[in-house]
Amino acid sequence: MMGRLLAYLDSIKARDPAPRSRLEILTYPGVWALGYHRIAHRLFKARLFFLARAVNHFSRFLTAIDIHPGATIGRNFFIDHGFVVIGETAEIGDNVTIYQCVTLGGTSPDNGVAGKRHPTLCDNVIIGSGAQVLGPITLGKGSRVGANAVVTKDVVEGAVMVGIPARATMVEGGQKPAGFLAYGTPCSDMFDPATQKVELLRCELETMRKRLDALVAEHHEERDRA
Repeated sequence: MMGRLLAYLDSIKARDPAPRSRLEILTYPGVWALGYHRIAHRLFKARLFFLARAVNHFSRFLTAIDIHPGATIGRNFFIDHGFVVIGETAEIGDNVTIYQCVTLGGTSPDNGVAGKRHPTLCDNVIIGSGAQVLGPITLGKGSRVGANAVVTKDVVEGAVMVGIPARATMVEGGQKPAGFLAYGTPCSDMFDPATQKVELLRCELETMRKRLDALVAEHHEERDRA
């Protein structure tokens, strides 16, 4: 038990250079919110829903972080600062990092039947400040979401998403991120509106070029057959 706690605190220290000691990390609201969630989740799994909700509300009062007791969370989950909302059917893998004011929100089922409504975050995902990840979508392993992005579609492994609605930057999906990146994007790529538009236009242009090449090739094949 103590070994797992120390490993968890060390994993946070590796992602946040601010704390001087493990004891300082123990003051973090994200650490307390996760601890209370572990209790609430066990109560939820035991179908003690009222008690689970009571622990959840107490935790939210203390930490300003709202994690539904039904959410499934893996190892070394780190919420930096706080003011985060995580829905009931959210699933979070190992070594995931979420910054302040992030929502893992759900969709409202039209048929009134509760089901998978919230996102699934695979291992090593990073979500920047203010981002909204909505619906029963999957963020692939090692993917990153920039600040204030709104993600409503599946994200491939290793992709970097920015914008509203979020789109992949020029970093190709499928590439393994080169180490941890605070806030999901390097400091040199903090996307102001002008830069973001340029990056998105480059992505669209590249997509159009590939489509045009495919159409030209198809046209040549049809002409050769004729």
